[in-house]
Amino acid sequence: MELPENLRPDEASPEWLSKGDNAWQLTAATLVGMQSVPGLVILYGSIVKKKWAVNSAFMALYAFAAVLVCWVGWGYQMSFGDELFKFLGMPHVAMNQKFLLDRTFVGYLPNATMVYFQFVFAAITLILIAGALLGRMNFHAWMLFVPLWLTFSYTITCYSIWNPNGWLAKMGVIDYSGGFVIHLSSGVAGFTAAYWVGPRATNDRERFPPNNILLMLAGAGLLWMGWTGFNGGDPYMVSTDASLAVLNTHVCTATSLLTWLLLDIIFFGKPSVIGATQGMITGLVCITPAAGVVQGWAAMIMGVMSGSIPWYTMMVLHKKISILKHVDDTMAVFHTHAVAGSLGGILTGFFSHPKLCRIFYLVEDWQHYIGLAYGLKTGQVRAGFKQMGIQILGILFVIVVNVITTSIICFLLGRFIPLRLNEDELQIGDDAIHGEEAYALWGDGEKFDGSKHNSVYGLEEFALVPPKAEA
Repeated sequence: MELPENLRPDEASPEWLSKGDNAWQLTAATLVGMQSVPGLVILYGSIVKKKWAVNSAFMALYAFAAVLVCWVGWGYQMSFGDELFKFLGMPHVAMNQKFLLDRTFVGYLPNATMVYFQFVFAAITLILIAGALLGRMNFHAWMLFVPLWLTFSYTITCYSIWNPNGWLAKMGVIDYSGGFVIHLSSGVAGFTAAYWVGPRATNDRERFPPNNILLMLAGAGLLWMGWTGFNGGDPYMVSTDASLAVLNTHVCTATSLLTWLLLDIIFFGKPSVIGATQGMITGLVCITPAAGVVQGWAAMIMGVMSGSIPWYTMMVLHKKISILKHVDDTMAVFHTHAVAGSLGGILTGFFSHPKLCRIFYLVEDWQHYIGLAYGLKTGQVRAGFKQMGIQILGILFVIVVNVITTSIICFLLGRFIPLRLNEDELQIGDDAIHGEEAYALWGDGEKFDGSKHNSVYGLEEFALVPPKAEA
């Protein structure tokens, strides 16, 4: 029977191309891109003190653009190309017409689609690192840090875990959509870079009010909804597994947000909007390595744990452990991404279902990728413990790589350019760095009420009323 005209293969649509898969993959990639631009641009620009709004938003926007140029120049091939080492690919340009139109290494897609899809993941990783450095990093140093870290850190973890020829991929590590490659990496690298850059100005570290909580929620909403493409795009096809990954993502995230919110109410007495946003993020991060390989009830349990364990490390342990108190991690990416990413990786090793893994990885061996819970249930305990061991090995590898590479990059950069802004720039903020300010408004985020009957602050305290001349 002859195919309909719109389904017949031709030069633009070869026989191997799935139009539906390709359309979804491009859509998913764009959803992930919108998590960064405008999502994190808005979130970063609004969650910081008013004087840092422009700088924080622009750090994200710059990273997005810089990563794309580096990605097509050499980063993609170092992550997904031919082997150079067991943990790294050969650096080659990914802009040749013949290469871009050929079939990619997995699925029914052209290389151009895969290059674009993987780019938005690389870009958001650097933008997440920026969250730890807001409010004090020299922008010129950031301009150099982005391509260096992408080249010498991201490509190593990406090749090792996501490239089919990577050593951890061959061992059978499960990282469905970036719990290790993106979130654990960004959390560890951000915390390490924050150590080398140094803290914010004392007054900023003591008081750093968001300049616009409503805009922060808008950015957070884009981040949450964009995760539909983040986790739903990683089967590289329109499949039942993609649908499961999307639903699990939102179930875990909602559960995590509610858990964090309840803990805030129980222990602090108030339902914190910023706290709920943090719970949303930890839920998204935790489910990422497991999205399409766990059942719905497991996703809900993961949500409870991602809303409580990172809450505990942030609210309790952070105040007790000296290194956590010493390092100024502006957006708490260590807790929201390193802790939540590690937690997700371990829970993936526990809850991953062999049937779902078979659907995702397209392997026939049902004993491959078996979570410990199912190993205990079916009597395949050894296989379950093996998977847990591989997950822990993956976590340790990502931590070691990012601590070492980030430290080397920051140390070498610091020999040529200051990593931290000078004291005058730290006090002034955007106007000193960019010559631009976000708002033509009074003050620096302080509450202001001009009523003489109901004033939060005395007017003279802010020098709005000239002092009376002495007689």
